[in-house]
Amino acid sequence: MQVYTLLIVGLTGGIGSGKSTAVDAFRNFGIPIIDADQISKNLVKAGQKTLNDVVKLFGDDILLPNGELNRKALGKIVFSDPDALSTLEAILHPRIRSEIRKQIDGFQTLPSPPPYIIVDIPLLVENNYQEIFDRIITVDCTIEQQIQRVMDRDKLDKSTLKNIIKKQASRSQRNNIASHILDNSGSIDSLILQIKKIHNEFSSV
Repeated sequence: MQVYTLLIVGLTGGIGSGKSTAVDAFRNFGIPIIDADQISKNLVKAGQKTLNDVVKLFGDDILLPNGELNRKALGKIVFSDPDALSTLEAILHPRIRSEIRKQIDGFQTLPSPPPYIIVDIPLLVENNYQEIFDRIITVDCTIEQQIQRVMDRDKLDKSTLKNIIKKQASRSQRNNIASHILDNSGSIDSLILQIKKIHNEFSSV
């Protein structure tokens, strides 16, 4: 396994926790961000081998007329069938891990690498990415705050949100694997102060 000299930090949080706000704050401190969601989206773009492999398993009905992935159609299949979801994850996650490591290697070989990098990975706990990281940050708030924030942002109904939250790792599961917990139950200013403290700590490791 590759040994890294820079600190590799995973950042996670449940829906509506404020993870994106935290990521933006670290980016504003000049820290590179590897976006696991974007990697996943790139893997299933039209013409990509991963999309072809997914289509072989789930059929052409998961494609739009232009050859792009029909995310709603695929979602309807996998979220109603745990076995189908496991099959999809078995295709995607080894490739996501490989691309994350490839991007980490790219930062590692820079003439002046950063002191640390952040990997933004929503499903870190659910898909057992812990072993990649030297540190793990969880952005935490109450479930009630998660629900209210997403309802305000995305106009989703409460029952839909509760089902999404049930499918994600619990607060305790995320917090138990974290080396650092960002409490986002208060103000943005409070969150930024916590992030600044962590940034200073990681920059001096």
